[in-house]
Formats: sequence, structure tokens, C-alpha cells
Amino acid sequence: MLKDIEKNGIVKWEDVRTSRGCPGEGRAKKGPVAVIECLQEIPCNPCETGCRFGAIAVGDPITSLPVLDEEKCTGCGTCVAVCPGLAIFIEDESKDGPEALVSIPYEYLPVPELGAQVRATDRSGRVICDAKVANVRKPKGFNKTAVITIAVPREFVHEARGVATD
Repeated sequence: MLKDIEKNGIVKWEDVRTSRGCPGEGRAKKGPVAVIECLQEIPCNPCETGCRFGAIAVGDPITSLPVLDEEKCTGCGTCVAVCPGLAIFIEDESKDGPEALVSIPYEYLPVPELGAQVRATDRSGRVICDAKVANVRKPKGFNKTAVITIAVPREFVHEARGVATD
């Protein structure tokens, strides 16, 4: 299943959508929800301990892959900011219109400003579409990782995972 990751280190949507960290098809149409793209068994659980709603479980052993309870997930984004692997995103397809929202961790300076035009990138860093910064969150509890939300054409909601600002 994960041979592409082993070969080039890049996660593919086909692998994510079948993992237990991915919400069911259509869940993002009801509102924001986490998409956990952590597909390798490593000793890590900040997403579990950081989720105040109990929506993410790693359990024992600590190398288990995260499991998302999509009914408990509010899409608050805390898990996005606390994930040291930058492997969690929030997808929101609940608004009408041609765009969907994707929240991503952002650890560079300067942080893009609300309303800024950016270019969305895929998991490999390749530019895939134009996007607009719809929200920027930098609470102290996010440990210096900003979470920015970008509006992208709906067809890119499962692929937009970063931004290029220049």
C-alpha cells in the first residue's frame, strides 16, 4: 500500500483516503474536519494529547497510526499546529460555490496575511493552483506554528498541502 512513500517519500491521496486517519467521503461537506496523513508507524502522539475533543486516538503502542473519530472532530486545527510531522490538514467543503477551504501548518516567516493571493502546492511542492488566504491563526498554544486556511478550487481540496508566496 505504501510503496510510493517508501520510494520517494511523498504521500499519495489514494493511500490517505483509505487510512483510519481520513474522514469518510462527504464528511467535509458538513463542515471542517481533520485529515491525518500520518501513514508511517513512528513513536508520536501530540495529535492525540492535543485534541481536547478526543477525536484522535493513537493508543498503545505509541507507534500506532492515528485514528480519527470524524463525529467528534470540530476542525479546530489544534492537531494541525501540534503535529511535528506537519502531516495533518483541515478540509472544509461546507460552503456553496466553486471553492473549498484547506487549513495547513505554516512555519515560515513572514506568515501570509489574510486576503493574500498565494499559489497552492501539492505534497511534492509543485504549484497546482491559485489560492487566497482565508484565515490565519497563531495562538500561543500552537507552539509558533501558524495555521493558515486557503481557499482553493474544489477539485484541489485533497491535493493542496502548502503554499508558495513568491
